[in-house]
This record gives sequence, structure tokens and C-alpha cells, in this order.
Amino acid sequence: MLRLLFWIALIAAAVWLWRKFKGPASVANTPREQDAPPMVRCAHCGVHLPRDRALRLEQQWYCSQAHLEQGPDSSDH
Repeated sequence: MLRLLFWIALIAAAVWLWRKFKGPASVANTPREQDAPPMVRCAHCGVHLPRDRALRLEQQWYCSQAHLEQGPDSSDH
């Protein structure tokens, strides 16, 4: 009986160590929030898009040339 408990404890310790050292490697493969580009909100329609794809006029961002020409949305949401 003591020998069986020893083997169960040894296997449990091996599984725990394997998961402990395997865990950080799998987390490193997932994209992090820091890797995401900065997002901005269109002043006309409110859609969020990456800042490098947005058009800027003064202090406001727009998702398309048409919304830039129409200006900010004046209706209250």
C-alpha cells in the first residue's frame, strides 16, 4: 500500500512540474493587448478603427473620407 501511494505522489508531482514549466510557453504564443495597434473613434459614426487607418482633421478622427467631409455627428445619442 505504501508503495502505491509513493507512485501516485511521484506521478502527481511529475504532472504538476510538467504543467508548471509548460504553461508560460503556451501563454507566450497568444497575442497580447500591448501588441494591438492604438484605436480611435470616428467622430461621425462612432466606429472604432486602428489609428493608422483613420483620417484626422484637427483633434478628431474619421473612418472614411465621406465622414471627414460630413464632419462630426451633431445628433445626441
